[in-house]
This record gives sequence, structure tokens and C-alpha cells, in this order.
Amino acid sequence: MEQDMGDIESQTNYKETLEETSEILHNGKRPVILKFDDVVYKIKAKKGGLFKKNIEVEEKTILKGVTGIVQPGEMLAMLGPSGSGKTTLLTALGGRLGGKLYGSITYNEKPFSNVIKRNTGFVTQDDVLYPHLTVTETLVFTALLRLPNSVTKEEKVTHAKNVIDQLGLTKCKDSIVGSAYLRGVSGGERKRVSIGQELLINPSLLFLDEPTSGLDSTTAQRIVSTLWDLARGGRTIVMTIHQPSSRLYYMFHKVLLLAEGNVLYFGKGSEAIEHFTNIGYAPAMAMNPSDFLLDLANGIYTDDTNHDHTIDKQKLISAFKNNYDEQSKPEHREINDSDTSQGRFQETGSGKWPTSWSEQFFVLLRRDVKERKYESFSGLRIAQVLVVALMSGLLWYKSDMSHLQDQIGLLFFVTGFWGFFPLFQAIFTFPQELMMLEKERSSGMYRLSAYFISRMVADLPMELVLPTIFLLITYFMAGLKATVINFFQTLFSLLLNVLVSQGLGLALGAVVLDQKSATTLASVIMLCFLLAGGFYVQNVPKFIVWVKYVSVSYYTYQLFIGSQYHSGDTYPCSSGQCLIDEFPPIKQIGIDLNGLGFAALALVIMLIGYRLIAYCALMRIGVTKKLA
Repeated sequence: MEQDMGDIESQTNYKETLEETSEILHNGKRPVILKFDDVVYKIKAKKGGLFKKNIEVEEKTILKGVTGIVQPGEMLAMLGPSGSGKTTLLTALGGRLGGKLYGSITYNEKPFSNVIKRNTGFVTQDDVLYPHLTVTETLVFTALLRLPNSVTKEEKVTHAKNVIDQLGLTKCKDSIVGSAYLRGVSGGERKRVSIGQELLINPSLLFLDEPTSGLDSTTAQRIVSTLWDLARGGRTIVMTIHQPSSRLYYMFHKVLLLAEGNVLYFGKGSEAIEHFTNIGYAPAMAMNPSDFLLDLANGIYTDDTNHDHTIDKQKLISAFKNNYDEQSKPEHREINDSDTSQGRFQETGSGKWPTSWSEQFFVLLRRDVKERKYESFSGLRIAQVLVVALMSGLLWYKSDMSHLQDQIGLLFFVTGFWGFFPLFQAIFTFPQELMMLEKERSSGMYRLSAYFISRMVADLPMELVLPTIFLLITYFMAGLKATVINFFQTLFSLLLNVLVSQGLGLALGAVVLDQKSATTLASVIMLCFLLAGGFYVQNVPKFIVWVKYVSVSYYTYQLFIGSQYHSGDTYPCSSGQCLIDEFPPIKQIGIDLNGLGFAALALVIMLIGYRLIAYCALMRIGVTKKLA
């Protein structure tokens, strides 16, 4: 009893806080009338095998003339069996669907725009979250990025904590979210965190794809009750839901029943049974209305004798169209003819972001550091670097000028190892974060430039610490020149190599976006760079000599040679002491200052160039999605 009273008190306190915060957040926002008329969506599916000359392209229709309207204060639930088109329709209504989309979708009689996007929340079926962040960190970072500057930082944090309380996440607020490979909160709690991210902005229009999936009935009831409260406050709520309980069903103001892309029913949830009863399909027993509707959508009807019969779904489709044409068109005319100026978005400032570029950058930087530090400084990665460093130091232990070829071999090995290592670490960055980037960018959370630069800055200390430790171990064990200038020249060359290789990995990952393909391509490119690096082959044929001038390994190896050996130095040879300039491998590479300066400049250009390629590739993804 005390616990129940505590829950009621917590619920009451939250609603009071929600009303206060909503008043701040809702300033300048307007209710949304969502209307969709005769929405048709088609995709092209290819038929034929890899080696067939004639590949047929079949056009498949996913949505077949779906029509409906949702007004402020209403919550629409879209029901239907798997493959009926629920998620496709929800994605189309949320302005996130590319391809051949026909018909009309309007928001207060206007098409989708940036101002609508930033007043819209969209909860995907798959929970796209950073696994190493806690529940509180996840929601606070989202609040700091998505809530406008008119709300102070303290109010944003408070609002995030209120959402945590409302969604029943208090007990796990300090637990990491986790993933399929990292133990964290439960699946139901992850779903509530995803919903909480969208509730933070107090959206005028909220879309949810299976928000109760994987949740127990009590938690599902709590979430839908929260959504009902939001709708009652003037929000427009649209969701897909698989099989709601009868308690949830009667909370929906409207229900849309889909079957194979066709509408079988659209209207008040309380009138659905009456509609099907009027056309000869009455439930034979007292049952959950959603179960009855899903049976009909699957083409099954259970009669009084408890026998299942297959029904003609085309009859249901025709019956609905006739009924909807008679009853629903006046509602459309009334909205079209009425003055909806109170419900229109103000286009003033529609191009503005919720926060400034600098705020986005610093919040993303803090989030990136918190999330990435676990991967960058994982025990396995540190052990890998330490073992290779110690093994290299032992194999080349106290190597001196009498073993000049061995020293050169060590320098080239370091070139290759710290070319491959950061390359394959960076190549997975954007493919792994693509879903997160698409989710956050589609909601207008931040600029792409703020995200990209924060990732580059966040990676700097983490990517440069391990190679520095590696060199500190290997350099002095191997007996390389133990002077401050020589050491720091070598360190500078190594770090520059790491950053360029990392940039190449980022570019390949962003351009290809398929981890397996990107890894294969990276292996081929880096092996070509190593072969042309100047160690294995000194006399490269003229027709292929150009490869070394685009090789990261070639320029890094040249800088390593220049950091250890200078013109005029000598080394022991058969005739006594020989000039180091005449040692064949070094003579071929060259250690003059002009050559070293050009090598450093070439690497700096690559460092910037590869990152620009990565950024343009990410921009292309956004453009493609908009044009699709």
C-alpha cells in the first residue's frame, strides 16, 4: 500500500514538473494536424542470379492508397500482421522514407520541412544507443543537444531526470545501457531509454515504432499512459503496435488496421467492432478487440461454432472504402475549410539549430570521450601494443651502426605496423555509427561538421598515446640514437603516420560503409603502399614508380630514415668507415632536407585530404537520403 501511494505521489510530482517544463519547451511550438491521402509506396526488386544476363526488375507496391488524419490531442495506433506495411507507413509519415512515394502527406496543410522535423520525435523499433554510456548520461547528452538555448543547462538536466523518473528508470539510472555483446540494462529498459530521448523535446508530433515491444503489461501500460498524457496536452501521437492488450486498446483515440498495404479500417477504436459487425463479421465471443482485428487482417474469422474460416480480404477493403467515403470526407472538408492558422508552424527561424555549433561540438566531444575510451584503451588493445613493442625491442636489442641494415628494417617494420593498426581501428568507425548518425541527424540534433570535428578531436589523445608508449619501449631497447632531437623527430614521424593512416581508414569506411568490403579494400591498398615503400624494392620500374608517390609508407619511411641518419654520418664497412649517404637503401630514399620537407608536406596533405573525403562521403549519405 505504501509503495502504491509512493508511485502515485511520484506520478503526481512528475506531471507537475512535466507541465512546468512543457510550458518552457512548448514556447513557439504549435499543434500538428497530420493528414495523409492516398499514400502509395513502391519499391523495385531485382529478379535473377549473378550470372544471368537478363535481370528482371519487379516493382512491388508496399502501401496501396492509405488515407487518414490525426489531430492534436489524438493517439493513433496502427495495427496489422507482420509485413502489412505498418513500419513503412510510419516511416513515410515521419519524413524518413525514400523511394517512390506517392500521394499527399501534410502537416498543418504544409509539406515536411526542417521546422517540422525539429518538432517531431521518432522512436525506432531497434534501440540505437551508445552501449558504454549510463542511462542518465544518454538522456542528459540528448537533452543538451536537442533542447533549445532558451532552456538553461540546469533545466535540461532536471528535465532529463524527470523523464527517467516517469519511465521507471530510477533504479538503473547509473547503469550502462549495454548491447548484445556488453551486459547492461534489460531490453525493456533500453526501449524506455529510446522513448525517453524523444520525450525530452516535448514533441508536437511523436512517432513510435512498436514502443511496447518486449515489455511486460504493467510497463507497457505506464508508457502508453504517458503517451496518452502527451496527447491530451495537445500533441499528435502515431504508433505501430503489434498486439496490445484490451486495456491499452481502449486508450487509442483512433485505430488504423492494415493488411498487405491496404486499409481495412480507420476510425475510432471503440467503433471498430461495430464496423465489422455491420458487414457480417461479429466476434463470436468476448475477446480482446486487437486479437479480433488481427485475425481479420490475416484473413481468418472464427464463427459461433469456434471454427476458423478463411475470408476474402478484398471484401473488407471494399467495405471500408465505401464506408470511409461516406463518413470521413466531411471531416476532411471541415478541416480544409476551417481556419487552421492557430495550428500552423511559424516558419520564422526554421533554419536555426536548437543549439549553437560550439555547444554541439563540446557536448559531442564529451560524449565521444566517454564512449570511445573503453574501446581505445581496452585491455586487449593495450596488450597487443605492449607485446609487439617488447618483441621488437628484444629482436633489435642494442642494434648499432654496424648493423645498419637491421636498424633500417626496424624502422620499416614500425612504419608498416603503425600503418595497419590505426587503419583497421578507424575503418569501422562510420559503418558502426551509421545507424546512430542517421537517427540523430534525421531529428536535426546537430550539424554534421560538429559531429565530424568532435570525433576527430576526441580520437586525438586516445589514438596518439599508444604509439608514444610503443616508441618509448622500442626506441631505447633497440639502441636507436638516444638524443632528444632524434627521438622527437622519430616520434613526430610516427604520430603523423598514425594520423594519416587513421584518416585513410575513416575515408574508406565512410565511402564503402560495408565493413567486410572496406577491410578487404584497405588491406589491398596498404599492401601496395608497403611494397612501394622503398624497403623491399629500391629500383622500381618507371611505369609503376608513381605508386610510391601516393604511398603513406614511402613518406613515413623516408622521415624515419631522416630522423636517425644525417648527411655526413658514417658507418662501419669493409673498407673502414663509409658515408651513410652511400648506403644503397638510404641513397635510394634520400636524406636531404628538401626531400624530408616534401615528405612531411605530402603526409600533411594526405592527413587533411583523407578526412575531407570522409566528410564529403558522410554528406553524400545525407543528400542521398533526402533525394531518395
